[in-house]
Amino acid sequence: MPPKFGTSGLRGLVVELTPALVADHVQAFIAACPAGTGIWVGRDLRPSSPKIAGMVMQAATSAGIPVVDCGDVPTPALALAAMNAGAAAVMITGSHIPADRNGLKFYTPEGEITKDHETAILAALGSKIDVKPAPRGHDIAVPIAYAARYVDAFGGNALSGMTIGVYTHSTVSRDLLMHILERLGAKVIELGRSDKFIPVDTEAVDAETRAQLIAWAASHSVDAIVSLDGDGDRPLLTDATGQVVPGDVLGQITGDFLGAEIAVTPVSSNTGAETIFDRVLRTKIGSPHVIAGMDCGGKVVGYEANGGFLLGFAANGLAPLMTRDAVLPLVAPLMVAKGQGVAAMIKAQPARFTATGRVEDVPTDVSLAFVALLDTDLDARAAFLAGINGTEAAVDRTDGLRMTLTDGRIVHLRPSGNAPECRFYAEADSPDAAQAALTQGLTALTSELRA
Repeated sequence: MPPKFGTSGLRGLVVELTPALVADHVQAFIAACPAGTGIWVGRDLRPSSPKIAGMVMQAATSAGIPVVDCGDVPTPALALAAMNAGAAAVMITGSHIPADRNGLKFYTPEGEITKDHETAILAALGSKIDVKPAPRGHDIAVPIAYAARYVDAFGGNALSGMTIGVYTHSTVSRDLLMHILERLGAKVIELGRSDKFIPVDTEAVDAETRAQLIAWAASHSVDAIVSLDGDGDRPLLTDATGQVVPGDVLGQITGDFLGAEIAVTPVSSNTGAETIFDRVLRTKIGSPHVIAGMDCGGKVVGYEANGGFLLGFAANGLAPLMTRDAVLPLVAPLMVAKGQGVAAMIKAQPARFTATGRVEDVPTDVSLAFVALLDTDLDARAAFLAGINGTEAAVDRTDGLRMTLTDGRIVHLRPSGNAPECRFYAEADSPDAAQAALTQGLTALTSELRA
């Protein structure tokens, strides 16, 4: 799949992210969007990220924009620092996708680019900016400010008495996350550090990773295990036995903890939110859609099924942060679970449970064609649902095809917009029923897409 640009940024195979292509998108960003005091640049730990960061900085300085090189930093830490400095930012990361791919995430001084920014950048591709080159500087304090945000807000005893395992793998946040947890009073046990990049998807945790988390929990006396994706904007949390907590459940717990009244979340998120918040706004999948929905104002938060959390109001000493964050939706649930345990905290949530998976290495046009078939052909849809012992009661086409069944279960198919895969979401009134629907659905979906 050739490099593709959207509101999540530019993403594609490393071999296709050439200096010319990167420079074209950076200069289009500069031509179409405000850069404020300059552009701050960060990167994840993929082998290709330093070289691509160099391309970005060269393109920006050549266009007359001062650059601040922030080195290896998490995406939300970079965004926070840049916004505080009145600057734009570019993060070099492929997020949770494999290391043979990479990408660029763009931020204006106000936060993540919007759909309007996306349209303007696409229209500006091919722009040539000839000005006097600008200087390049460095800032090594970005992680320090990000850690202080949480330590100052919650204090040094917030997690005292808790032992937390940290699956560090190759996330750029690994050392910073351990530092924050220790500063909040937790005892930290590091698990699984890797010198090789590991693509951890917090929304669809693979079976091998789940088994490893359970094994670590059995080998260590921990209250929870935590982790983050490659660029540190999506969280992963388990209970004391290593069972993964879905990201949308982390979102609703965090929002409730902060006293939010309005939650903005994609259509794929757990429907238990409707019993927690005064108002729930459902959007298409993706943080730009969530951010757009948060324009309603008030005590509003946003979150996604991958766990990424957006804070839209000042709460508990935290300033708003309108970019996907992963530390807050770990720390807040851990504080709620302190003294009762993560499992008990989850049991107290509304009795709706989700399970998510994906069929990988499927061309996007194949996934789109199959979902379109189900959308328009009632017989094809009925035959597919028969594979999970279901009968359709209602359909939601907000993003992909989301079908509510007569027994209350929900199944949702959605082709990925930035990777060759098709996502499958299941929801039911028990964990076993949700997992069974996921297993049956993935089997049926794989059979159809591979045919």
